Amino acid sequence: MQELLLMVVSQVLLLLPANMALATPTIDFQYLNVHELLIQTSNLHQLSKTHVHKANKWALNLVHRDTISSRNYSSHHHRFQELMNRDARRVAGLTRRLAASTGLAYSSEDFGSEVVSGLEEGSGEYFVRVGVGSPPREQYMVIDSGSDITWVQCQPCSQCYHQADPVFDPAQSASFYSIGCDSAVCGLLDRAASCQAGWCRYEVSYGDGSYTKGAMAMEMLTFGPTEVRNVAIGCGHHNRGLFVGAAGLLGLGGGPMSFMGQLGGQTGGAFSYCLASRGMEMPGSLVFGRGAAVPIGATWVQLISNPRAPSFYYIGLAGLGVGGIRLPVPEEVFRLSEMGDGGVIMDTGTAVTRLPMLAYEAMRNGFVQGTMGLPRAPTTSIFDTCYDLSGFGTVQVPTVSFYFSSGTVLTLPARNYMIPVDGLGTFCLAFAPSSSSLSIVGNIQQEGIQITFDLFNGFVGFGPNTC
Repeated sequence: MQELLLMVVSQVLLLLPANMALATPTIDFQYLNVHELLIQTSNLHQLSKTHVHKANKWALNLVHRDTISSRNYSSHHHRFQELMNRDARRVAGLTRRLAASTGLAYSSEDFGSEVVSGLEEGSGEYFVRVGVGSPPREQYMVIDSGSDITWVQCQPCSQCYHQADPVFDPAQSASFYSIGCDSAVCGLLDRAASCQAGWCRYEVSYGDGSYTKGAMAMEMLTFGPTEVRNVAIGCGHHNRGLFVGAAGLLGLGGGPMSFMGQLGGQTGGAFSYCLASRGMEMPGSLVFGRGAAVPIGATWVQLISNPRAPSFYYIGLAGLGVGGIRLPVPEEVFRLSEMGDGGVIMDTGTAVTRLPMLAYEAMRNGFVQGTMGLPRAPTTSIFDTCYDLSGFGTVQVPTVSFYFSSGTVLTLPARNYMIPVDGLGTFCLAFAPSSSSLSIVGNIQQEGIQITFDLFNGFVGFGPNTC
């Protein structure tokens, strides 16, 4: 109850004027329910295979990602290690993409659906159920806010990984048609495009070693009762990946070929997602459309444009706070340079938030000072600040806050930065240093918070609704 109350107060503080939030410290501590998180961790494999909602224009019935994964883990620690391995590949891939000039190094009415959380990262943690073709064949698709091209595996399949649903056969769809090399759509693909016998081909690779190659086409996608016609998608005949049962990917990036880039007028330029917290049976949600997606009372932060990397959503982060005190980290540490280097991106495919070393060390040191009474545990994987909480039911931890350039402050729930790494009570501070000047706000820190992108006006909103 105390944790819930503090989380509610944290959300209310988001609505305060900027000067009031800065003058009066937020909450200097929160309660972390260790016992509850460990129970959820141990029960993750027992989550319901279906979560039924009444179908309507904005919501669809979905299943948890674990039910479409054939991977079995011997323990939560094993699952965690796999998560970290994939996350490292994801971050390395993003860094390479943004470092190459910062040009990309890869070829690259309201409606909605629920989003469900899996427990691995990399190229596939959050899935949405989408109908592809006419008549629609339902497929699980990964959502990725750092990718533009939407694609599915297609027959005939020269190389395909295992997926939960039958591989899509375009010959059975009345709405499928291929795109010629001289089409405007093919021109938008830039480096991702090539020609073969007059038809537009595409190729996309991801940081974790996954890739897809095939033909570009126009097709109908269906979200529950809503049909969206003439969407440019990739029909992948050569695919390799860690998509764990998904048929493909729904690109939600900021470029012109992304799902939002193609349909901005139909959606009012807005979409919203709420990533379900780890271990929760309730799914999250993905909603397209201004009327359904823009919540009243959200705290808005301006999006920053990077013409050299239009797929990514950059935000104006100005500083960090621990225990209600803003840390002495220069704002320049988070600034996007004129050359397109550095800056802060939000990414649904990265798990753990990465910060430049100067910012990370300041936050870690402040957090350690506020947890002197908690027993430490050995470092594990990318985490160097861990605690042995096996003998505790509830512990008190300092708050962690993001200070934005607009003057607004976002205080995270405790479970979004103190996470269990095994089933024995070892918890770690879920931040890590970046190997470059790039900062990435990962999905662990985004969990349970309704996040809305208003692309027409150039803002992203946080809350106040939670999953």
